[in-house]
Amino acid sequence: MQAAMFFEKIEDSHVRCLLCPHACRLGRGETGKCRVRVNLNGSLATANYGLVTAMAMDPIEKKPLYHFFPGKEILSVGTFGCNLRCPFCQNWSITHGDSPKKKITPDYLVSLAEAAKPDGTCVGIAYTYSEPLVWYEFVRDTAALAAARNLKNVLVTNGMVQEAPLIELLKYIDAMNIDIKGFSGRSYQKRLGGSLQTVLNTAKTASRRGCHVEITTLIVPGLNDREEEIGELTTWIADNLGADVPLHLSRYFPNYQMTADPTPLEVMEMARDLAREKLNYVYLGNTNLPGAADTYCPECQAKLIERQGYRVILAGLDGRTCRRCGYKVWGHTCQKS
Repeated sequence: MQAAMFFEKIEDSHVRCLLCPHACRLGRGETGKCRVRVNLNGSLATANYGLVTAMAMDPIEKKPLYHFFPGKEILSVGTFGCNLRCPFCQNWSITHGDSPKKKITPDYLVSLAEAAKPDGTCVGIAYTYSEPLVWYEFVRDTAALAAARNLKNVLVTNGMVQEAPLIELLKYIDAMNIDIKGFSGRSYQKRLGGSLQTVLNTAKTASRRGCHVEITTLIVPGLNDREEEIGELTTWIADNLGADVPLHLSRYFPNYQMTADPTPLEVMEMARDLAREKLNYVYLGNTNLPGAADTYCPECQAKLIERQGYRVILAGLDGRTCRRCGYKVWGHTCQKS
C-alpha cells in the first residue's frame, strides 16, 4: 500500500476520495469503485502503486495517436483497476486485477524507456491498457521523472478525473487520447457508471493547457450509433477542441459482458462521413477498410500519411507541410526524426 493523494478525512475514521467524480466515501478497510483506493486506518491508500499487469513496446499509432510522432514507438504500461463499468470492456482481463502482476519503481520504468531511446524509435512512456488515472500516484511520480529526462508522457484515459488532480498531472503529460464513449449523459451514468460532463471537462482542460489531445469513440450498436448522437459529439469536438483534433472511431466487437454482433461496416462509414462534416481528421479503427487509417490534407485531399497496419509511410509530407499545396498539418509533430 502507498499513501494516496486527493482525499479528505471525515467523521468516524471515514475518508472521501477526491480523485474522480464518484467521490467515494470509505470506512476503514473499504475500497472505492475503482477497486484500488482503500481506507487504510483512517487514511487513503492506493493498492496498485508500482504493480504492472501489462508492458510492451508499442507503435504509437496503437494508442491510438496519429498526429504525435507518427511511425515511432512508445513503452506502454498498465495496471489493474478502473472507475467505469463498461459492459463492452476491451481490456477486462487486465482491468479487473486477475492478471499476474510485477512490482516496479518509477526509476526502473524510466530507465527501460531511456534504454530504448538511443536508436530513435522510442519517444517515451504511455500509461494505458487499463485506466491510468486510478494509478495516479505512480503515473505522476514516473511522468515527472520521465519529463526531467526528456521523455514524452502519454495518457490513454477515460477522462474520469476531477480538475485539481488533472491539472497537477498535466504538468508532465505531453499527449492524451481521451475515450469519449458516446454523447448521452444518461447512458454514461446508467450503463457505464460515469459522468459525461466530467470527461468533456477533462478534454477541454487538457487541450487548453497545451496538451496534445486526440479522441477515441468505440461505436457500439444500440448504445451510441445513432446519427444524432454522433453529430452532437463531432459538433462538440469542433466547437470546444477545434476541427483539427483527430477523432478515432473504433469498431466494436463482442467482449466481456456484451455479445451483440460487431458494428456493421456501413454504420462505421456513416459515422466517419458524418464526422468529416465538422472535423478535418477522422479515422476508422478495427475495420480494415482501404484508406480508413490514412491521413489526408484538409486543403487539397492529397494523401499525407499512409498506414498499413502499424506500418507508417510519410509519403506526402515535408515535416508538417503538405508537399502538394503547402498546408500545415495539425499535430505535435509529424516529423520522423
